[in-house]
Amino acid sequence: MATIFATRLEGIPLAHMGKVRDVYELHDALLIVATDRLSAFDVILPTPIPDKGVILTQLSLFWFDFLKDTVRTHLIAHEVDDYPAELQKFSEQIQGRSMLVKKASPLPVECIVRGYLSGSGWKDYKKTGSVCGIPLPAGLVESSRLPEPVFTPSTKAQVGEHDENIDMNRVKDLIGKDLADKIQDLSLKIYAKAAQKALESGVIIADTKFEFGLVNDELILIDEVLTPDSSRFWPADEYRPGGPQPSFDKQFVRDYLESIGWNKKAPGPVLPQEIVEKTRTRYITALERLTGRPFERK
Repeated sequence: MATIFATRLEGIPLAHMGKVRDVYELHDALLIVATDRLSAFDVILPTPIPDKGVILTQLSLFWFDFLKDTVRTHLIAHEVDDYPAELQKFSEQIQGRSMLVKKASPLPVECIVRGYLSGSGWKDYKKTGSVCGIPLPAGLVESSRLPEPVFTPSTKAQVGEHDENIDMNRVKDLIGKDLADKIQDLSLKIYAKAAQKALESGVIIADTKFEFGLVNDELILIDEVLTPDSSRFWPADEYRPGGPQPSFDKQFVRDYLESIGWNKKAPGPVLPQEIVEKTRTRYITALERLTGRPFERK
C-alpha cells in the first residue's frame, strides 16, 4: 500500500481537509479518509508516517464496535464494496483507511478526559495546583494517577491554530447547559469503559479526546476515537509515576520536536527516517496490544 499524504477523488466534492483527514461530501453522508499526515502542536508536518491512516481507522473501528452499547456513532460503513458506486474506482486511495459516516453538526468543543497527570495538565498543575480550573490534591507528581478522571474541555482549533483550554461555564455558553452536562457525563463514561478494557490489554490510557455531533438532535460520537493521535497510551508494566512515561502515541514525535528547539510554528521540520520508523512501530504496537490482533494492511 502506498503512503497517502493527501487524497484526490476527482468528481467528489472535498468538504474539508483537516490535520489528518480528508472529508468528502457524498449526498447525505460524508466520506472520511485518514491520510498518513501527522500533526504536532497543531502544525501538519511535511513527513508522513506510513500506514498511519490505516492504523487509526482500524483502531477507531475497534472502539466503535466496543462502545456500541454505550454511545451511538456516526459510522455507516467502512468497506469500499459497501460504498456508493462512484467511490469504487478510488479503492486504491481509500481502502482500509476510510469510513462512510452520517453527516453530523459537530459541537465546537474538544472533549478531553484525563486519568493521569501529563502534558499540558501537568504544566497547569505545577503552576496552579489545578487542571483547567479543577483543584487537585497537593503532592502529585508527573504521570500521577488522578483520584478520579477529570473532564477538561478545549476549543476546537482550525489547521494552524492552537486548542484553548476552557471551563464548563464556557462550554455551557457555547452549547447550552443540558448538552454540556451530557457530553461531560458521556465522555467520562466512555473513558472509564475504554480505560478498563485497555488495562486488561496492558495499556494505560492516560488521557484522550472525543468529539461529538448532532444528527436530528441526537448526540453521537464522531471523528476518530481512542487512537494514538487522540490519546496518550502507556505500557502498564512500565508505569512509574514521577516523570514522563514510555508511550505508544505521537508524544514520541513531540519529544523529538522539543529536543531540536522547533518554534512550533509552520512550516514544521522534516522528520528523520529513524523517527518515522519508530513512530510507525509505536502506532502498530498500540493497535496490536489494544485489539489483540496483528496489524494487517488492507
